[in-house]
Amino acid sequence: MKKTDNKEILENVDSIVSEAKVELSSIGKMLDKTDLPPQAEALVEGPVIAIMKSSVYIDLAPFGTGIIFGREFMNAKDIIKKVSIGDVVKAKVVEASNDEGYIELSLKEAKQALIWSEAEKAIKNKTVLEIMVKEANKGGLIMEWQGISGFLPASQLKSEHYPRVEDSDKDKILKELKKLIGQRINVIMISALPKEGKLIFSEKDNNPEEREGIISKYTVGDAVDATVAGIVDFGVFLKVEEGLEGLVHISEIDWGLVEDPRTMFKVGDKVKAKVIEVKDGKISLSIKALKENPWNEYEDKLKKGDIVSGVVIKFNKHGALVSIKQGVAGLVHNSSFGSEEKLKKALELGKTYNFQVTLFEPKDQRMTLIHLDGDKK
Repeated sequence: MKKTDNKEILENVDSIVSEAKVELSSIGKMLDKTDLPPQAEALVEGPVIAIMKSSVYIDLAPFGTGIIFGREFMNAKDIIKKVSIGDVVKAKVVEASNDEGYIELSLKEAKQALIWSEAEKAIKNKTVLEIMVKEANKGGLIMEWQGISGFLPASQLKSEHYPRVEDSDKDKILKELKKLIGQRINVIMISALPKEGKLIFSEKDNNPEEREGIISKYTVGDAVDATVAGIVDFGVFLKVEEGLEGLVHISEIDWGLVEDPRTMFKVGDKVKAKVIEVKDGKISLSIKALKENPWNEYEDKLKKGDIVSGVVIKFNKHGALVSIKQGVAGLVHNSSFGSEEKLKKALELGKTYNFQVTLFEPKDQRMTLIHLDGDKK
């Protein structure tokens, strides 16, 4: 065979392959434009063409007719009651083709699929939803949206609803959370778990970057104008600005003894406070830090061994607290009397006695005393 013949054969082969590629490409494009029959799990829609005693037929042209019957009919009875011939409904394919040639469908599963789809959109758009609190547990609140159970963790509650409990006592937290049952609160959805059938909600904007931006504006030592947002046994919560609250612990309210913060403040009061700590996205505040420290007055005037007059203002497990001036108090220990019982027999609340100073550290606000025998005043 000549070389020219071989060349012609190769050229003919290339031409045939090229034509075949063009034809296959055209077929591929045609297939792309052709809708494929719906498979199991797919969502379909079409008009209702017949409603029987135990079945519903839906036109799914050009693929055939869909049927809802048996268990799927019973599961969707409440939905079917509201359906009329001609209504266009969405359904989920259970079986692409049964023995009778129908496409088996589920209305209830389709409804669930659509609800989860709505949930995903709500998460993406940060849609605000008003939902009623149904139950509470030690971790947060139970809510329901579109028939799906949801959970709102206590950590995702806004400050006005957050359980203000000292020492994170779980029983006290539950008691506070139960007060919210029956209330409707605005929340956003932050997570949807279809496999577990659960939703997770948040009452506050779950935006750590924004919160970090707010916190970063404050440093230790700053004086702030704030509003009393909440009062609890162990202190006062102050609203510094929108989205930021700080706690004034009871020990930071005043230099003097504070038994109950509620006797000193009410919600809405305007107060000034000093930032004493910024940590883990939270700030701690002090009201007394903006007042003159009364201990400074005694720094060079009082020392160990001095005799002072003081009034008994409180008993605790260690002994008696004695005030020598508003905001300056020292401890008379039980051991100086031999027992707590003997101390309480010798000293009375509200009475004034003479004491000797056994320790005085004004920088740390520490003072200890012993009682001197003598008439009470």
